[in-house]
Amino acid sequence: MEVRIALAQYPITFHQSLEDWKKHTENWILDACSQGAQILVFPEYGSMELTSLFSEAVRNDLKLQIDQIQELLPYFIESFREFAQKYHCVIVAPSFPVDLGEKTVNRCFVFTENTFSHQDKHFMTRFEDESWGISGSDGALRVFDTRFGKFGVQICFDIEFPIGGHLLAEAGAEFILVPSCTETLKGATRVHIGARARAMEQQLFTGVSQTIGEALWSPAVDINYGYTAFYSSPDGNFDDEGILAKEKAQQSGWLIETLDLSKNTEIRENGQVLNFKHSQKLEIRDESCFVEVVSLKQKQNEEMESVSQSI
Repeated sequence: MEVRIALAQYPITFHQSLEDWKKHTENWILDACSQGAQILVFPEYGSMELTSLFSEAVRNDLKLQIDQIQELLPYFIESFREFAQKYHCVIVAPSFPVDLGEKTVNRCFVFTENTFSHQDKHFMTRFEDESWGISGSDGALRVFDTRFGKFGVQICFDIEFPIGGHLLAEAGAEFILVPSCTETLKGATRVHIGARARAMEQQLFTGVSQTIGEALWSPAVDINYGYTAFYSSPDGNFDDEGILAKEKAQQSGWLIETLDLSKNTEIRENGQVLNFKHSQKLEIRDESCFVEVVSLKQKQNEEMESVSQSI
């Protein structure tokens, strides 16, 4: 099975009205779909451009802007539902800070022609946790089973930890999509290293979508550095470094690739290494696997004394 995926390298944009935002977003979607894209991926916190509709006082207050943007959430959801139906595609929408009452989560909505679901971010960055008041998810990981294949979503920092990728692959995910928002090359590098590692470990495809450029009117997403890329296991007929495609940093637009999902099955069965098979072994998770701390300090001292005495 083949699937054509579009990853947005997306600049946070200032808008004059909701209608302006909706037209801007639809133009992006139309551009990708006109190139045959079946799954479209927008980056983490791309929704924060909606705060451009608020007063400067609201935009400059990190907590107040989260309260105010909740009023736009129904319009945001309805717009993406309409886009997915109109263009017959799957859309991983830009993540949105959703107030659940007891906490606020960083949520990616996933829209199909008929319905939608979501994935919340698990691991918080220091900015989210210490400055912005965004909390981790309830622990649920989801594999989205669509007519274009099964996939999981790991939001930015989440892809830097092996556990999510392992559980998603074990549950049948054929690729993992990574909406991301980073300020620096170091931050982008961490996300891309994580995506490459998950592709290698689970022998599947990963794709990173990132925000780019400056939005100095928004303290939440003021500086953005990023680039899009598709990764695979560095094995078989894939690229020697596992890099299927990569876009130049800070360049607005889509990175679109057709992925042959059957190639992952081939790699998992006949690759030079069988990372996915080994990661499924029960012994790495049950009581037969444990960590033992072995002290060599005292033994080393005793051996040194013995050597001294013999001399």
